[in-house]
Amino acid sequence: MPDLLPIARALISVSDKTGLLEFAQSLAARGVELLSTGGTSEMLRKAGLSVRDVSDLTGFPEMMDGRVKTLHPKVHGGLLALRDQHKPEMEAHEIEPIDLLIVNLYPFEATVAKGADYDTCIENIDIGGPAMLRAAAKNHAWVTVVTDVEDYNALLAELDRNDDRISYAFRQRQAQIAYARTAAYDAAVSTWMADALGEATPRRRAFAGTLAQPLRYGENPHQAAAFYRDGSARPGVATARQLQGKELSYNNINDTDAAFELVAEFPTDRPACAIIKHANPCGVAVGGSLLDAYGRAYDCDRTSAFGGIVALNHMLDGATAARIAEIFTEVVIAPDADEEAKSIFAAKKNLRLLTTGALPDPTAKGLTFRQVAGGFLVQDRDNGEVTAADLKVVTKRAPTDQELADMLFAWKVAKHVKSNAIVYVKDEATVGIGAGQMSRVDSTMIAARKAEHMAELLHLPVSPAKGCVAASDAFFPFPDGVEELARAGAKAVIQPGGSIRDAEVIAAADAAGLAMVFTGQRHFRH
Repeated sequence: MPDLLPIARALISVSDKTGLLEFAQSLAARGVELLSTGGTSEMLRKAGLSVRDVSDLTGFPEMMDGRVKTLHPKVHGGLLALRDQHKPEMEAHEIEPIDLLIVNLYPFEATVAKGADYDTCIENIDIGGPAMLRAAAKNHAWVTVVTDVEDYNALLAELDRNDDRISYAFRQRQAQIAYARTAAYDAAVSTWMADALGEATPRRRAFAGTLAQPLRYGENPHQAAAFYRDGSARPGVATARQLQGKELSYNNINDTDAAFELVAEFPTDRPACAIIKHANPCGVAVGGSLLDAYGRAYDCDRTSAFGGIVALNHMLDGATAARIAEIFTEVVIAPDADEEAKSIFAAKKNLRLLTTGALPDPTAKGLTFRQVAGGFLVQDRDNGEVTAADLKVVTKRAPTDQELADMLFAWKVAKHVKSNAIVYVKDEATVGIGAGQMSRVDSTMIAARKAEHMAELLHLPVSPAKGCVAASDAFFPFPDGVEELARAGAKAVIQPGGSIRDAEVIAAADAAGLAMVFTGQRHFRH
């Protein structure tokens, strides 16, 4: 098997015709014979290129509404033949070698994303394309395959380097890309079909992604890492435009995603801000303006906010940008930013500014997955939400209207805090957060200590937790957690309920004069 091989004949059949004409013209200028199908052939011919139809090669017309055109021995034989072994068979059956395959697939993923009906999606499942890609990739000893538009220039550069020949190393790389593409395509089809059939736990589950960027390292410098997009249109860090700042790190991406998903919980009729540190919120608030929301979120835990991630649900304005720029901030993500804000941040070379154009829908369906030894766990995204109508008052005292509003706010935040989670809220701003502790009582005390620390820092006469409401992501197994909340100053509590000791917990709330409501829904986040 030679290392460098010339290209005498290329088969081109693409759905995405971006950049194709210039690419095909360059191939033709190098003396490459062009074979093509359907619309691709027509496009190239109209541009004045000499193109041979695949139907002329096979002696068989395209049929069944184009479903059958390349599924033929003269196509697959030309792709799969080992030139040093199968020459007699090729000559006996008049099979011409195909040296280069340029194929991209029917836009199945885009069709699904548009919300097309079942039959339309089925018609956009490519059969001939993946079959040819796999054949050419398998025979990369002799054949070069290109499936991504971004590789057109790479192939032309390879030809320029090697006197119109392709190296084995390049053919190997392109074969891997082709197999990854067909695997991703099949994953998209199988995932869509499972969803269409209502199959929550299909026998086999596949996930795929497209490289967004290699990363300097993972969570730690000794870990290699990369960032992949899954092809969905969900607004967020994967679809964001980075306007400035150095490259995002693994931890930046993880934390920015957590921040933006949290801030999206709040309706856009009121400006909201979430500040995240190590995937946990250290301050969340709504306000009369974006500047007000940021200031109130910052005042929850100014110490932890240093070096954090700021997520906003409104366009970033100059006044808010100036306030954010007063401390070191890793990333700011928002639907958009005005020119004044961009100008202010331009002086902060290390601060990354991301804009997304929209907010993700917190109620949208989707899957999350996590690897474990020997497998991975898959679950629905936590899109649960509760309204005032869903709440059950279980104490003698019912919450006031303000307490009710604060409890619903606290519940949204608790959904995004690592378990065990306790969130203190007053006037729709967090005033203390306890996250990720082995004991719920510990989380309760940490949240209270955070509030006390801010009282010391801001020279407040009392802890901001005095008169607050509290949210717990899961039930209280014993009364001690509620008793700690009362000591911290909480006046009302929202929690799922469901403990075998609910009666004792409710009695403790009554004894402390607390209002308590049950949601009937839990928000563990591990």
